[in-house]
Amino acid sequence: MTTSARDRRRTVAAIAAGLAGIAAPLAIGIPMSSAASGSDWDRDGMPNRWEVRNHLNPHKANAKADADHDGLRNLGEFRHGTSPRDEDTDGDGDDDGDEVEDGNANTDPTDPDTNDNGVPDGDQDADHDGIDNEDEDDAVEPCVADDDDIDDDGVADEDENEDGTGVHDPDSDDDGVQDGNEDGDNDGVNAEDEDDDDADECGTANNNEDNDDNDVNNGGGTSTGHGRVTTWVVG
Repeated sequence: MTTSARDRRRTVAAIAAGLAGIAAPLAIGIPMSSAASGSDWDRDGMPNRWEVRNHLNPHKANAKADADHDGLRNLGEFRHGTSPRDEDTDGDGDDDGDEVEDGNANTDPTDPDTNDNGVPDGDQDADHDGIDNEDEDDAVEPCVADDDDIDDDGVADEDENEDGTGVHDPDSDDDGVQDGNEDGDNDGVNAEDEDDDDADECGTANNNEDNDDNDVNNGGGTSTGHGRVTTWVVG
């Protein structure tokens, strides 16, 4: 066999090996982005370093889990560039899962004001039904996925911007009264009760809201779910 013939066969073999290396991750369902960006020990489609950075286990296939309960699975968080440990990565009040699944071009889980109109995505009403994007699923989402309240003042983080109060300060004006128990717009309803809905069982003392005023809820009503019945007393 001539030298040139051997060289041609070696070249063909090298090309075949390279193609096999590309085809292998695709055959088992691993996105090329994962294969190209680093090792993936558990073959769940998410690179080890991304899982470690986001406090996930790179040795356990957990692509279908939802660590932050925002309706977007871990693999979806990786693909969309969002955090699997923060239900609202861009802090606009609209959960990551809602922004991805609502099919609206005016919401993006990595952009707090997708249409650049000066109003956070969560405070807009994309489907024009009279309900802000951030409140669309309040009556149906489980309490574990309900809106975060980092400073535990009874007002969801997503609503603090509307009230002009601080997400990380339970008493923004330092008057000795928690933000949730103040009526900033003077409408007779405390801030913690502004968006209460009779169907929203998570707006109770058991879930931080009204936890400092004996569960008095200006919305009133009774809610049943998750094995408990919660009765609200009109304040």
